[in-house]
Amino acid sequence: MKRFDPHSQGDGNLGFQIAPMIDVVFVIMLFFMVMAGAVKVENELNQKLPGTIETGTSTEFTDEIIINIAENGEVLLNDEPMDAVGKHQMPRLTASLMRLKQSGEASKSPVLVTIISEPEARYDRVVDALDSLAYAEISNVTFTLTEEEE
Repeated sequence: MKRFDPHSQGDGNLGFQIAPMIDVVFVIMLFFMVMAGAVKVENELNQKLPGTIETGTSTEFTDEIIINIAENGEVLLNDEPMDAVGKHQMPRLTASLMRLKQSGEASKSPVLVTIISEPEARYDRVVDALDSLAYAEISNVTFTLTEEEE
């Protein structure tokens, strides 16, 4: 049997040391335990999503709705084509105007409508648009003509 000589020079390999590994694991565990208390839970945040609720005061934002009436009788609401040219009743225009009126009432903002008619447009088409506005109970209406290009 070989005797251990402390003064002899060996390769210095003492094997895997478990004690320093346990110390490192405890330090990491202590770090995570301390940091777990600093994390905010999302359920504690008091937030509400936006919706359509009625406001108490009037909003200064006013949106102008533009109804274009072309020479061929086509009616556009904010540059979006509405009902067919030959029909006197315009249910799609009326429904859109009623939705705009309801959203204006919910936000307590006035609904302003401008009717832009081409000079050669038929008058009965303008009357049809006015009928839709009356059915939607919109009274802030202004008229203008398109300018002729030179």
